[in-house]
Amino acid sequence: MTNFSVFSALHHADTPLLLPNAWDHASAAALAQQGFAAIGTTSLGTAAAAGLPDGMAATRDETLLLAKRLGNGPFLLSVDAEGGFSDHPAAVAELARELAAAGAAGINLEDGRADGTLTPVDLHAAKIAAVKAATPDLFVNARTDTHWLDGPQTETSRRLDAYQQAGADCVFVPGLSDPTQIAALVKTLDVPLNILYSPSGPTVAHLGNLGVRRVSLGSLLFRTALGAAVSAATDIRADRPVRGKTPTYSEVQQLCPGVDPDLAK
Repeated sequence: MTNFSVFSALHHADTPLLLPNAWDHASAAALAQQGFAAIGTTSLGTAAAAGLPDGMAATRDETLLLAKRLGNGPFLLSVDAEGGFSDHPAAVAELARELAAAGAAGINLEDGRADGTLTPVDLHAAKIAAVKAATPDLFVNARTDTHWLDGPQTETSRRLDAYQQAGADCVFVPGLSDPTQIAALVKTLDVPLNILYSPSGPTVAHLGNLGVRRVSLGSLLFRTALGAAVSAATDIRADRPVRGKTPTYSEVQQLCPGVDPDLAK
């Protein structure tokens, strides 16, 4: 089986695919070391690490570079590509070709825009169709931001229907956490549903029982790591012990390919 087919199969298992999101080589390698078979990227982490804004089509180069760094890792890779960094379907399709060539098994395409509006449904569907025509095996996770923006939640079903008709392999509704609404939405879909995990929302097991087949962590791990780093620095400044588990120098070195464990000390 190809990476594409294996990745697709993970969305049709008895339990939902829990997809953690990395922002660099070390975070991806550390997650893979814990047995995660598939790892996504986080657009916020990718952008923030480069000092660029998220969601404003500013990180095409950084996203592709990260995919090239991670594409040959011991895990299946799904890349968060915002809205494809273009409103021209052909340009989005070209990006998809480059990501697939870099080793990505999947791509995440969102319809939310930086100004708080949604991409016209026909345009986002055209992006999806162009990607599937250019790279038929690449797994397309089509995201709608109707539950993250004010007012348009009634558009959710219409948009998801258009996206799955355009060829999306999975649909993603971040911000949706109500169990009743999730269960009702699952019944209307022909493709798997992806939900963004929320610490205040249903557990992964509960989401699986509702019919959700993929649970993403989004930027949560990146934000948690950033917070932990700042907390450690302020604890030290205040003469308090550093909380939490800290990997050793050697353990981090061993995440990097080509490092002799005997020299990583």
